[in-house]
Amino acid sequence: MFIIIWRKIMKTDLRIIKTQESLRNALLILLKTKPLESINIAELCRCAKINRGTFYLHYQNVHGVFESYFEEIIDDLRKSYEEPYHQTDFNIQNLKSDMIIIFHHVKRYEGFYQIIFDEANPVKYYYKLFHAIRKMMKEMTMNSIDYLPDEKMEYFVSYQTNAIMGILVEWHSKQFATSPDELNEYLYSFSNSLNWFPNKQGDAN
Repeated sequence: MFIIIWRKIMKTDLRIIKTQESLRNALLILLKTKPLESINIAELCRCAKINRGTFYLHYQNVHGVFESYFEEIIDDLRKSYEEPYHQTDFNIQNLKSDMIIIFHHVKRYEGFYQIIFDEANPVKYYYKLFHAIRKMMKEMTMNSIDYLPDEKMEYFVSYQTNAIMGILVEWHSKQFATSPDELNEYLYSFSNSLNWFPNKQGDAN
């Protein structure tokens, strides 16, 4: 009896996952041709090949699909960004290039990032990602660096965030052709040559 119930639950979970994936993929397709505000539920359902009743079982509106997907991606990005901190026990000066995995994350969600960095799309998508990354970086940086004055810390975090965003924009301009491992090496060398992490006296070049 337990096995039968478990199989039913698994079957239901797989259906939910499949429906959400269909809606997210459909949303990415539509976002290539129009802004989020111009996409309605009917056309999203047609593109995803599901009915409106099924849609309303999962979301209230199209914006909810985007927000849900965005949160999932940011959560995965956060885990990817935090990994080197955990591996070095927050002694990030001991970072090695093979500890960096954020570019593997971006490659995994390449379709989403193509939308974010497409110049034809609203800049608010870019800034939504920027603020999410900045918040994440600030939390992690303050755990590893606690000796910078508050104002200087804010500028330092913005500097870090823009550096990452700049690399992603350049990667997008090259259709994400550069390998994630090669970008890991670039970021590692940049962080060393530009004194990414200031020393205990707070000397940041």
